[in-house]
Amino acid sequence: MRVIPSFLCGAVVSVLSFALSLPLAAQEPVQAAAAVPTVPATSGPEAAPAGAPALTREDVEAWLDGFLPYALAAGDVAGAVVVVVKDGEVLLQKGYGHADLAEGTPVDPEKTLFRPGSVSKLFTWTAVMQLVEQGKLDLDADLNEYIDFPIPPRDGKPMTLRQVMTHTTGLEEQIRGLITADPAQITPLGDALKHWVPERIHVPGTTPAYSNYATALAGYIVERVSGMSFDDYVERNIFQPLGMESSSFRQPLPPELLARMSKAYARASEGEAKPYEFISLAPAGSLAASGADMARFMIAHLQEGESGEARILGADTARQMHTTGQASVGPLNRMMLGFYETSVNGHFAISHGGDTQWFHSNLELFPDDGVGVFVSMNSSGRDGATGQIRGALSRGFADRYFPAAPSQAGRVAEDEARLHAQQIAGTYTSSRRPDTTFLSLANLLGPIKVVANEDGTISVTAALSPAGVPKKWREVEPYLWQDTAGADRLAADVVDGKVTRFSMEPYAPIMVFQRLSTWQSLALPLMVASLAVLLLTVVAWPVSALVRRYYGVPYRLQGADARAHRLVRIASLLVLLAAGGVLGLVVAMLSKLELTSAGSDGLIIALRLFATVAMPLGTAIALWNAWHVLRRRRRLLAKLWALLLALACLFLLWLGFAHHVFGFGASY
Repeated sequence: MRVIPSFLCGAVVSVLSFALSLPLAAQEPVQAAAAVPTVPATSGPEAAPAGAPALTREDVEAWLDGFLPYALAAGDVAGAVVVVVKDGEVLLQKGYGHADLAEGTPVDPEKTLFRPGSVSKLFTWTAVMQLVEQGKLDLDADLNEYIDFPIPPRDGKPMTLRQVMTHTTGLEEQIRGLITADPAQITPLGDALKHWVPERIHVPGTTPAYSNYATALAGYIVERVSGMSFDDYVERNIFQPLGMESSSFRQPLPPELLARMSKAYARASEGEAKPYEFISLAPAGSLAASGADMARFMIAHLQEGESGEARILGADTARQMHTTGQASVGPLNRMMLGFYETSVNGHFAISHGGDTQWFHSNLELFPDDGVGVFVSMNSSGRDGATGQIRGALSRGFADRYFPAAPSQAGRVAEDEARLHAQQIAGTYTSSRRPDTTFLSLANLLGPIKVVANEDGTISVTAALSPAGVPKKWREVEPYLWQDTAGADRLAADVVDGKVTRFSMEPYAPIMVFQRLSTWQSLALPLMVASLAVLLLTVVAWPVSALVRRYYGVPYRLQGADARAHRLVRIASLLVLLAAGGVLGLVVAMLSKLELTSAGSDGLIIALRLFATVAMPLGTAIALWNAWHVLRRRRRLLAKLWALLLALACLFLLWLGFAHHVFGFGASY
């Protein structure tokens, strides 16, 4: 599955990352920085500069052998598989490192299975397009025609398969049941979809917002229209025709395939194999496949649906799938029907990345050149290393075999660039986010900031270079910026002279970043300050008692003053436990996705109920205490602290309402 791009740093980032391949991981394909000038994408391959190496088995193997073993060792990754296809044939398929560290088993590209994560979606989209081709599905029809539960319209507009395939349904992020290590907690596809239908928080067809739920919904439609399970359909109509005998969406895996499944690791140096990951929204990311099988799938798409004697799509349907683009922001790469556009160096390219917690993959096709590349790694590695390795391999391959002719990028006048940098500077949030559930608290933890630099460039705090520092983007056309050390671009939408949103490559096909108001951007520091006031109040309670006892100082408050003093400390403790408990749960869930399984429902419900009672009660006591202290106490410090305490409780209470903490249930 595609987890949310890991560049969205902060708690949410490591967190929802596994939610944007399943993409916050989640990571969308990251292109490593490279000193390559931008060349606009064209409909056909551009003539390569003289002296570019020929794409042969010998050359690509030598290049990969010089890059990948070192990269895996430096990134603390146990093993990887790489496959390169060209002109309908496998040019190279090779394993690197180990599939099982304890046994010393090397990666075998023919036999070893990897988890491609959200690359699985390409099989779901292929199944959908097969049924479109047969006249059984209409990309622009109301989805409610195909399912047995309602998807409400948004602004009078129904949800369509075209919106689903271009990630423009408007749906908020849904995470419950995303990944579990317990097969008993796998939720049947239909039940998982019906448990809770996410809200449509964006206008349909206008805002890219990657959605695992929408993809799973497409898989459910395949089931209902075809009359067979999704697993059976894909096996009969894609795997079997292509000879993909080492591939399956089934959970658990059939024993003969499970025996060849690569182990998964956090880091190779730790050596501890992780449990197999089960995914309830299976069509969005449950595939297990060998590198050799992924080669067969790439060849079929590169040859417009045909591989050998098998045809899984008509040529017109395949071309429609590969070239029908949904614009994001400005001229940035688009979302095709299921594929991301990743055109580079003047060569048209489409791709899809994929991440589970432990496996990290990318598939990229150059249709006009007849070339495809697939890579998958079986470890998360050190400090996001897999994203850098995956991006460096993709970019390095393109620069080596499809280099751009020298080109001089444009440049906006200095005064205009500084003005536009000031206009885009501010705080933003991702369009791919939970919005109507308690998990929306995660949005507070990882805001995206755009900073105007003194030299007229801009930086995005969460878009880091391989060195771990924010990239610099220089304006090359009005409201279009380019990475000063690479070819990726950033663009903004401007309304009435104000930047309302922006996006950047390679994330543009699946998400945009929307500006927050000043009040919204202050929510995080105000929340931290409020929790600090409560914590100091609670800590001061026992500390002051111990100090009085040590020095033999009597407790001076009496009567109503003493009652108010004690009650407000109990109230502060209640509010702190409730707010801190829910926040802690959100961070824990995003850090350990197993906590998003149905087995956590009881804990979530209990915490929400506690917060529903404790926070309003505690706030009421804090307000009463402030009124009491202002009337009866003379000390200015006591009055100021009582007011601060009341304001802190009020703000946290507002956050609880605004972020749907209060209530009963475990839908998120």
